Amino acid sequence: MKSLLACAALFAVPAYAAEETRSLSPAEIVAAAPQEAWSEIAADDLLVMTLAPDRNGTPRRVVIQLIAEPYSEAWTANIRTLAKAHWWDGLAIVRAQDNYVVQWGDPDGEEAGKARPLPQGLRTTSESQYTVSGDAPGWTRFKDVTWPRGDVSHYVSFDRGWPIEGAGTPDSASHWPVHCYGSVGVGRNLSPDAGTGAELYAVIGHAPRQLDRNIAVVGRVVEGIEHLSVLPRGTGPLGFYATPGERTGIVSIRLASDLSEAERPRFEYLISDTPAFARYVDARANRRDEFFIAPAGGVDVCNAPVPVRKLPTHP
Repeated sequence: MKSLLACAALFAVPAYAAEETRSLSPAEIVAAAPQEAWSEIAADDLLVMTLAPDRNGTPRRVVIQLIAEPYSEAWTANIRTLAKAHWWDGLAIVRAQDNYVVQWGDPDGEEAGKARPLPQGLRTTSESQYTVSGDAPGWTRFKDVTWPRGDVSHYVSFDRGWPIEGAGTPDSASHWPVHCYGSVGVGRNLSPDAGTGAELYAVIGHAPRQLDRNIAVVGRVVEGIEHLSVLPRGTGPLGFYATPGERTGIVSIRLASDLSEAERPRFEYLISDTPAFARYVDARANRRDEFFIAPAGGVDVCNAPVPVRKLPTHP
């Protein structure tokens, strides 16, 4: 149980005068955030997908941050196993549905005798793991972050830099990661199948929050979403590509920790329980910079994306 003091801190209005940030945009607040408000993402939590070059020969790389525990642990463990086995190499992006998702995996995965065998050691997944019970270990609530349920037992928040929704009281709740633009999830068949992690998708449209608690969220794209969002839309049902020639090939998918230091991307995110993040959320909900006339007084959790910035690679 959190202390009364800790609970009060979670709901506190940021302790700074409105005049101090009246003309600052969210981007300016992020740029001014002190270094101690940032946390580097571990190399083992970054998944690097190299796609075939585009028609002009330009390289295409997509970097995905895998979600923190306790969320989606079975699936993220499987994703690491699949990446270490080089299982995705030579497979393809199989679907691009407008305002929804881009999906990748084995194009022959549904055909007996043609599907690529999965590596040994994959964990069993269950739809019961879509939610986590108990108090979120690092959640922080903000009064201006909203989700229009009309039910005070539901809340939206951030847990160590991840947008989450919960139900119940703050100290006794179930909670789950939510689908926002750029979120990465696990494709599956009909319930009770929960997917292995071999079939993945990235959201390229308006946040499909109806998928929350129905599919595992396992990460988010932190670099290269443009290589997915601009792909030609699929010509088949649900945006699946009807012919092999429409697909985009996957050269490789690796954990950053398995790359050389010179190849290894590095990123850091703005920690969500810091004053800098509170100022950023306040500015997203109440724009005071010159262009805006009427502050909205609230912001959807997906419209306050957690700031992530790139770091120089090690020489």
